[in-house]
Amino acid sequence: MNETELADWTAKRALISVTDKTSLHTIASSLKRCECHIISSGGTSKYLEEHGFNTRDVASYTGMPELFGGRIKTLHPKIAGGILARRSRDVNEMTEHDIAGIDVVVVNLYRFSEAVESDLDNIEEAIEQIDIGGPTLIRAAAKNYQDVLVVVDPEDYHEVADRLDTHRLDLEFRRLMAAKAFRYVARYDSAIATYFTESNFPEELHLSYTLHKALRYGENPHQSAAFYLAKPNAKGTLADMVQFQGKQLSYNNIADTDAALTCVNAFQDPACVIVKHGNPCGVALGISPIEAYSDAFRTDPNSAFGGVIAFNRSIDGRVIERVIENQFAEIVVAPEMEPSATSAAKERKNLRLLSVGYRDASRTQQTIKQVSGGLLVQSPDVIGDEFKQLKVVTQVEPSQDLMSDLKFAWTVAMYVKSNAIVLARNSATIGIGAGQMNRALSAQIAHFRAREEGLLPGDTVLASDAFFPFRDGIDQAAAAGVKAIIQPGGSIRDDVVIKAANEHDIPMVFTGTRHFRH
Repeated sequence: MNETELADWTAKRALISVTDKTSLHTIASSLKRCECHIISSGGTSKYLEEHGFNTRDVASYTGMPELFGGRIKTLHPKIAGGILARRSRDVNEMTEHDIAGIDVVVVNLYRFSEAVESDLDNIEEAIEQIDIGGPTLIRAAAKNYQDVLVVVDPEDYHEVADRLDTHRLDLEFRRLMAAKAFRYVARYDSAIATYFTESNFPEELHLSYTLHKALRYGENPHQSAAFYLAKPNAKGTLADMVQFQGKQLSYNNIADTDAALTCVNAFQDPACVIVKHGNPCGVALGISPIEAYSDAFRTDPNSAFGGVIAFNRSIDGRVIERVIENQFAEIVVAPEMEPSATSAAKERKNLRLLSVGYRDASRTQQTIKQVSGGLLVQSPDVIGDEFKQLKVVTQVEPSQDLMSDLKFAWTVAMYVKSNAIVLARNSATIGIGAGQMNRALSAQIAHFRAREEGLLPGDTVLASDAFFPFRDGIDQAAAAGVKAIIQPGGSIRDDVVIKAANEHDIPMVFTGTRHFRH
């Protein structure tokens, strides 16, 4: 059969078996108009009958009842054969065994991911949500796309219905639908494999993401890009965002917003984080979001220009008004937006306003980075019990207030590109040095920013994401008026560094843990 003949394809018989019945009447109505006979099973059959569609139950069609509590419904030669038979060469066998062709297969699967998401420990429920017949039907129909149309996504029902009505279900369209069907089954199998895999690093890694949207361009205008989402959507992440106004997000907007959200969600108290080019340029805690924003902005107003501003609390119109008064911002993101916030933002229509919900702090994900020829996968970088194991290594100990600021600065340093130096006071950053090859240079940048904004001297603390290999960083901190230092320790010159801190009467705390961010 050549492609011209295949273009004359018509639908005479359809099998419908779906869990998600969204818009099912759309495609069923079109099949009815085509005088296409519908075979269906269980809940799908009942639904269609209730909505005025004549169907034939699978058990009646095959002559076999459902078995084993519904585990076997569609696994029968009359079903599989009707889908897989090649109309160009298998007609005699079809006639011999009384197998009629099934031209349309509309199937979607049990909600396995949703079931295990709601109850991760109920393995019996998980097992019963593993669809067997559905994937078999989909794979069979997709394999035989030259003769069969397979539809797995309710969002395609309207287009399929229109094509049925106008006789445009050509070979190329059926091939595209088959490719989508194979991806759908692969994603389903990947979710099951992941659920049953106990190792964090299995011998094979199967990743599954769904296209959310194509982006105008990538990191640079000459690069193409798209945004893919994990399923199910994770609360408190960009996968669950609502955009109230402003232009569509760009590749860099999404990356910076994620960096800001990741940092701000590290804090329990009301917090604000301002990110520019992937690095925090201002972080603060406050009694309220507006107070946190004001202190975060004060760190580096110049760098904050055109930045992304993230909060870990719902924000109101006063916060938006303060932002508009202070700076140009690309994005403001928070768990929730009060009506007064969305109203105030209308004054600056290009300001992108996003809500993402509250993140589940108990859920952590591995981090994945693409490298040439493969992926780097690691467990997430979290503080854990570090603060319970802090060790004061100097003769003088930090006061309670200084210790509180040290913990704050240390948390911020986790989200600053290495080498990272963070200066802080009163739960707010006053200077950040990021991404330098030389740690002393990062310190110089942080001190320079703090002096530029008139934030030195004072009861300032310093956090370094990794150990000081030499005493020059301590001497530099002392000259800038730093009152306490927190760092991992672990250098072969720790004794020299500790001696320098003692000479300057600066209390120093070792965490025993490094937090590089590359």
